[in-house]
Amino acid sequence: MKEDFYEILGISKGASDAEIKKAYRKKAIAYHPDKNPGDTTAEEKFKKAAEAYEVLSDPDKRARYDQYGHQAFEGGGGFGGGGMNMDDIFSQFGDIFGGGGFGGFGGFGGGRGQRRAKGSNLRIRVKLTLEEIANGVEKKIKVKRKVQASGVTYKTCGTCNGTGQVTKIANTILGRMQTAATCTTCGGSGQIIDHRPADADGQGLRVQEETVSIKIPAGVEDGMQLKVTGKGNEAPGNGIAGDLLVAIEEASHENLQREGDNLHYDLYISFSEAALGTSREIDTVSGKVRIKIEEGVQSGKILRLRGKGIPSINGYGKGDLLVHVNVWTPKTLSKEQKEFFEKMAQDDHFMPNPDSKDKSFFEKVKDMFS
Repeated sequence: MKEDFYEILGISKGASDAEIKKAYRKKAIAYHPDKNPGDTTAEEKFKKAAEAYEVLSDPDKRARYDQYGHQAFEGGGGFGGGGMNMDDIFSQFGDIFGGGGFGGFGGFGGGRGQRRAKGSNLRIRVKLTLEEIANGVEKKIKVKRKVQASGVTYKTCGTCNGTGQVTKIANTILGRMQTAATCTTCGGSGQIIDHRPADADGQGLRVQEETVSIKIPAGVEDGMQLKVTGKGNEAPGNGIAGDLLVAIEEASHENLQREGDNLHYDLYISFSEAALGTSREIDTVSGKVRIKIEEGVQSGKILRLRGKGIPSINGYGKGDLLVHVNVWTPKTLSKEQKEFFEKMAQDDHFMPNPDSKDKSFFEKVKDMFS
């Protein structure tokens, strides 16, 4: 089981943005590769701290994590326990240590001054049926993304000599001070295009259609977003590909209504069926099932089919299917039917006589949420 992100950074769930940033900086300094050369345990802790910070520093991701835990980011990759390499981490989170590098550790390891650009993210929507949501599904989606064109070549940037940074010396009242800034010629990559094929854009990229496989876990909800790492647009040179962000859209079902992990089904029966009892076949997300309706059932009765709802995305079992029994009152009657009901109007068996087993509407609603 994956470690809790808050525990990794050593903070409480109510920690502020500043506290999260401070905690990550402390962990990153303690486990930085330059400070722990060859220590694989320290490197793993360094990656875990970056993973925790990547989620908790983003308000939207943090909210989803607080609600659904690690499963909020499953499906086609996610950040995924060290899924990013060291260059990913330095590229994305190096700015929290300030513009002057990593506080005494050689600007991210001396040779890591060169910044790896990251390609832009792509966003798509995937519509799922209730059956797919209940069982989990793997979708193969065609995506148009930018990739490096075949034949494009790069050369070392002459402005920064491949370092990705330019150094400036300024005279101040405190003396001569040296500062480093990202090279504006290459954008910090240390490379510029040497040869560009005719089908490539100004960055040496071209659009290509690709089929991407997305594993969607059971229990996702409408509006939830999953991430497929590295399947966004590629970056020029030695850059890092962006991500594919997958927004979940829940298709409406003909007979079932979803409420959290529970499902609701409206079952309509006739006066005769209510009086005599019957059995009916109804839809569930795992196929049809036959249920028995006892004789004398009252309109508004709720039958609970346990475990026939949606699996919890947190792995806490399944919801229930609540069947709402509605006794259908005919809107028109024949002469003979009217005579029958007029005759029965004063019959004791047709007079309302609820007992303790016949719960009120409010008691039924209360039971639904108990």
